[in-house]
Amino acid sequence: MGTQCYHCGNLCDEEHITLHDKAFCCNGCKTVYEIFSDNDLICYYNLQNSPGAIPQEIEGKYDYLENSAIAEKLLDFNDNNIQIVTLYIPHIHCSSCIWVLENLHKLRKDISLSQVNFPKKTVRITFNSEQISLKEVVVLLSTIGYEPYISLEDYEVDTKQVDRSLIYKLGLAGFAFGNIMLLSFPEYFEVNEFWLEKYKHTFRWLMFAFSIPVVLYASQDYFISAYKGIRSRILNIDVPIAIGVLVLFIRSSVEIILDIGSGFFDSLTGLVFFLLLGKFFQQKTYNYLSFERDYKSYFPIAVTKILADKTEENIQIYDVKKGDRLLIRNQELIPVDGILINGNAQIDYSFVTGEAIPVSKTSGDKLFAGGKQLTGAIEMEVLKSVEQSYLTQLWSNDVFAKDKHSTFKTLTDSISKHFTIIILLIAIISTTLWLFIDPTKALNVATAVLIIACPCAIALAAPFTMGNMLRIFGKKKLYLKNATVVEQLAQINTIVFDKTGTITTHKNNPVTYQGTPLTIDEKTVLKSALRVSNHPLSRTIYNTIEVNAILPTENVTERIGKGVEATVNKHQIKIGAASFVKHTSEPSSLDTSVHISLDNNYKGKFTLKNTYRTNVKEVFEAFSSYDLAVVSGDNEGEKKYLQQQLPKDTTLLFNHKPAEKLNYISNLQEKGKKVAMIGDGLNDAGALAQSDVGIAISENINVFSPACDGILDATQFQKLYRFVKASKQAVQIIKYCFIISLFYNIIGLYFAVTGQLSPVVAAILMPLSSISIVVFTTVSTNFIGRKLN
Repeated sequence: MGTQCYHCGNLCDEEHITLHDKAFCCNGCKTVYEIFSDNDLICYYNLQNSPGAIPQEIEGKYDYLENSAIAEKLLDFNDNNIQIVTLYIPHIHCSSCIWVLENLHKLRKDISLSQVNFPKKTVRITFNSEQISLKEVVVLLSTIGYEPYISLEDYEVDTKQVDRSLIYKLGLAGFAFGNIMLLSFPEYFEVNEFWLEKYKHTFRWLMFAFSIPVVLYASQDYFISAYKGIRSRILNIDVPIAIGVLVLFIRSSVEIILDIGSGFFDSLTGLVFFLLLGKFFQQKTYNYLSFERDYKSYFPIAVTKILADKTEENIQIYDVKKGDRLLIRNQELIPVDGILINGNAQIDYSFVTGEAIPVSKTSGDKLFAGGKQLTGAIEMEVLKSVEQSYLTQLWSNDVFAKDKHSTFKTLTDSISKHFTIIILLIAIISTTLWLFIDPTKALNVATAVLIIACPCAIALAAPFTMGNMLRIFGKKKLYLKNATVVEQLAQINTIVFDKTGTITTHKNNPVTYQGTPLTIDEKTVLKSALRVSNHPLSRTIYNTIEVNAILPTENVTERIGKGVEATVNKHQIKIGAASFVKHTSEPSSLDTSVHISLDNNYKGKFTLKNTYRTNVKEVFEAFSSYDLAVVSGDNEGEKKYLQQQLPKDTTLLFNHKPAEKLNYISNLQEKGKKVAMIGDGLNDAGALAQSDVGIAISENINVFSPACDGILDATQFQKLYRFVKASKQAVQIIKYCFIISLFYNIIGLYFAVTGQLSPVVAAILMPLSSISIVVFTTVSTNFIGRKLN
């Protein structure tokens, strides 16, 4: 047999290349090994032998990617030398693949980020197009053994290559299990004459032959996972399964070879078959939950569409179509790819690329979905309809993963940390005891213990419970970033509310003007300036001004918590708080005032009656056992009113700037409080990010911030307590699942340790326990969901 290449596993020619006492079939494999070695990635080869499946011919294969028109079709993002591409990689199959692909930046510094979506077998790569081309990225992937599948005709179809390996393995295991059971019948029924005289050895060797592909192919994922876990000094849940399968196969093979028995091939293949059956059921359920979340959990974001008669209307984001003209205000998200028509575009693409440097655009330039407009309003024409799943992907982008999520220890982590170690100790002790009591039962006891105590049910409890709660919350218009947020929400004991736009609403509020009457031209200037702002007060006043003409707006500056300053038709206009517009404070009032000055001449103020959302008092009373606070940037005009309406222990803080809100929450956390911040997402980004759980109230405003962990539709504000209570109940369901699983394991272990449970029965019971957990969590969470109505 020839020498194998250390990198790709192919046979080397007689004159092969050697480096560090390792053989390589070509310079390409040697180069990749050197790259891994130079970048401290050599442990890649510890995860998997000969991992690089190098394509036979890649030279010239991807020359077509040098064509900019073709490359443009593949790119998700292409602006300011930063390009992002999502590639389908059929070879992704295990954790080592994820590890390598997410470390591409160590192979090429021009690649800034790479993220793997394991279920879809895709990798999203961000790179500097000045330093490395799309072709070079694809060639790099091919060289290290991960050749992308690229088809320009059906590139966006997720089902172009369906991974059917689990179905193949399940079919093979079922076929082998059925045949081995059939071949075992003569011995089961003690048909001695038939069995002993002619077919005993033939049947046994056939059972051995049927079991080999089951062990080597159908159960390989368990061996690979266990091996990698042990290599990483982690005893994962696949270790006892792999040991059980291996012990059964070795013992059975020894019995066949030495002719001392028929072995346990029926138990072995039955174990693998039922394990895979449970895994298949789990995969189907996950796919269902994923489908529900991708297609039904839409964010309640609206966007302003400019109609043919120049009027404007708010439409749901998924109603946007190619050719529509959209108005994007200051701090609003660009929901779709499009062409800039007019306006001063300063786009923050940090949502997409992680880079916070604003990019300037001029009329005719292409704008990409996910950017945020920073200065004033712009108009754009839509190139393609919106993809809600793309916005979901941006929101959950690891670039914005906060420490509070990465350091949060889940209930499953806490309970199952030492589970595998305990089970292995029970298996070793019980097997040792049975070696002295009855050696013939020792193997059965060891195998049954390892199988019956598999922590699959524990591992399934949290993902299925929280996954289903995400889906249910989404249907009830609370959209959470990920499943961890549900568990964090359940631990909250302190809630901080913003006032304006959170517990108050400006929809259909009466607006009055006091001051020098405004001419038509002045109203036009005012409305043009208000048009660029996304603040609820600006939007309310904008809708009350009855002029249709809109003038170009320049030099827009929106100061958070203060107001807007802009130049409109050579007129300087300031809109906002009294301290910002006329540099004087205003007496406290129950109402909110927005002041106007034009060319440094004070004109007057708009007064808006503060209208509180329905059931605000009931919401606060429901949370009476929590520490409550209202922290507002407004004056103390409504302090007495709020003291009468809210629970007496509620902390009321006014005149707090965004930084002061953040510091207040930080101080609470230092005292050991678990804090939820409820804000409008406009001026509360810092506080939302600092809190343990940040929830933004959305009221048909296209504000989409990575700072928040959840988005609550304003119409569901009165259900806030029910959502928190449902989160607590979801955690209780997980605890009940653990109790059920523990009860099952204790009963099963008793019969297994006492030698009364055969491995095949254990193999049947184990997936049944997992399925029962999934059914229990689904029914229980759906029951909780009905209470949210």
